[in-house]
Amino acid sequence: MSTITTTDLEGAVEDAAAHLYVWALKDIPQDLRDALAAARDRETSTTGMRILETIHRNVSIADEQKNLVCQDTGIAVYTCRVGEHFPLHPTRIYAALKAGTARATIEHPLRSNAVHVLTRENTGPNIGHRLPIVHWDFIPDWDGLDVKCVPKGSGSENMSFLKMCVPADGVTGIKKFVLESIVDAGGKPCPPGIVGVGIGGSADYAMYLAKEAIARPVGTRNPDPLVAQLEDELYGLLNETGIGPMGLGGDVTVLQCHIEHADTHMTLNPVAVNYQCWAARRASAHIAADGTIDFDREF
Repeated sequence: MSTITTTDLEGAVEDAAAHLYVWALKDIPQDLRDALAAARDRETSTTGMRILETIHRNVSIADEQKNLVCQDTGIAVYTCRVGEHFPLHPTRIYAALKAGTARATIEHPLRSNAVHVLTRENTGPNIGHRLPIVHWDFIPDWDGLDVKCVPKGSGSENMSFLKMCVPADGVTGIKKFVLESIVDAGGKPCPPGIVGVGIGGSADYAMYLAKEAIARPVGTRNPDPLVAQLEDELYGLLNETGIGPMGLGGDVTVLQCHIEHADTHMTLNPVAVNYQCWAARRASAHIAADGTIDFDREF
């Protein structure tokens, strides 16, 4: 992409957020493009092949016209890796991310999806109470800031599931719950997509881990070999369901299954499933302490 330098650090974070939100909506990552191409090549059902060809044309037209890949601009969800010595406090980082989200929505313009949870009245240009959503990770002995934007549309986000399994359920129980969740979801989350699974921690943390899983490059594997093996097994099982592209039958139901995990309490076994549709949008930037923005780095 590009490198930008500014002396206004808060302004740099705002600029990065404004660019990332639109960039993620327009230019899907190469690993996702490759996965979609591979899915098109291995699909054998006539309907599935037509759907995957339509997706391919959709992406090509978005590239040619520099337009959005999907009309649902989603909720802007950011993940920030903040260095211990980064010279901007997280409160100012959040303010900048919020301003950048609003700016992108107005300047592009983008559809504004943010509403009050009870009145359903619009709360602003994709911002509102606790919107955008920001997850934080603090890094010792570092002075940088990494920002990832993962816009999350409602079709896939509505297909989120959580179960507090018991330890006696074991790995078999985890597989059963994931399979049941994806079968129940059917074509609603616009398959083929990425299935993110979060295992361990607490109920809320398991869902966070599932959402971290969908934001990984397609086909990457968990560094724990046992978890990586489960990723492979679930990927195979999910594609044996026959749900297929858009739920109309076929060989390719998911592009990948990613798992993130955490240790947990001895009497707990929380499992969360979060689906990301075929337009698995994400974009990242690195902001140095001097205000330099590098849009070529991913984390």
